Amino acid sequence: MKNVYLSIAALAASLAATSASAQTEDANSGFNQFYVGGSFGGAHTASTSQSILFDRNLDGVFGDTVTTAAGANAFSPGFCSGSATSTGNTNCSFRRDGLEYYGKIGGDTQRGRIVVGFVVEGGRPDFIESVSGFSTTPASYTISRDIRFNINARGRLGFTPNDSTLFYGAGGPTYAKIRTYNVTSNTANSFTVNGDQDGWGYNVGGGIEQKIGNNFSIGLEYLYTDVKADKGRVRVGPGTAPPTNPFLLGNAAGTDFAFGNRFMSWHSARVTAAFRF
Repeated sequence: MKNVYLSIAALAASLAATSASAQTEDANSGFNQFYVGGSFGGAHTASTSQSILFDRNLDGVFGDTVTTAAGANAFSPGFCSGSATSTGNTNCSFRRDGLEYYGKIGGDTQRGRIVVGFVVEGGRPDFIESVSGFSTTPASYTISRDIRFNINARGRLGFTPNDSTLFYGAGGPTYAKIRTYNVTSNTANSFTVNGDQDGWGYNVGGGIEQKIGNNFSIGLEYLYTDVKADKGRVRVGPGTAPPTNPFLLGNAAGTDFAFGNRFMSWHSARVTAAFRF
């Protein structure tokens, strides 16, 4: 990941030099063009879950405490952000960074020095969010989620000082297909995940784009994306556990797990390229 960000920094210096030399070149149509292209860069998660929420009686309301038959808190050892590294303590490892890649289409209209446009893109940020809980058994329970694919739409508003360099801000709605899954050391209960969920939210950011000739451009872009991710569930069922199992005391069918944080958000720093026509 460090190499990705170093490459982006190097391109920033290259863009500055290209922009200076491009001011004397004729960019022909400026930014009155449609384009197709893509982006590649790094994604860094901005959201973390500090705990797992429980729905013990399966009434759809989370925030219950899972207790033993004696009334003690079955998760008194606690929780941590990330994937459990053992079953007997609250140590976790967290993977915050990942690569991302997108394809895009868009169009711009230039009026004087002002550029108004749109872009629609689809791709995937490759990072994982996890949270783990530790029971008195002892046992560990890790819930994880990632983005299977992401579609963004943004309006763009920018300024060009020379018809070849564009500074812009952008924002709009976003959609993500979110996968939830779990890993546990508990071999007595059964565990069922409710599958993928749809997440809706927004993305906002800005960047710089530099035309090279009339039909090609490269750039740097930053985006912040936030989507609602409150539908992921893990059902802890009976399995081979007895009726006195803590997960079965509130409802014989089991207990539902959910992330404490109901949103997923991440930062993106990316290199962009586009063919303009």
